Amino acid sequence: MNSWVVYLVECRDGSIYCGATNNIEKRIRTHNAGKGARYTRRRLPVTLLLTSRVMDKREALKLEHRVKKQRAATKVDYLKKFCKNEE
Repeated sequence: MNSWVVYLVECRDGSIYCGATNNIEKRIRTHNAGKGARYTRRRLPVTLLLTSRVMDKREALKLEHRVKKQRAATKVDYLKKFCKNEE
């Protein structure tokens, strides 16, 4: 199924978290309910910054891994290369 996206959220402390999901609305609600990733649980609330274009799960997980390797200052710019309007 080709419905996966990679996303960036900004945490309360200004840090950026990257993840991949096939349901972005549900994932953001999960993060803000304190049931998401361990990293975001202590940094609530989170705000969605950016999502990639839609892709298959394998491609999304590879992209997520590449984004997570980036320095914090470059994560947003790196992911923008994979956004809907910038293919």
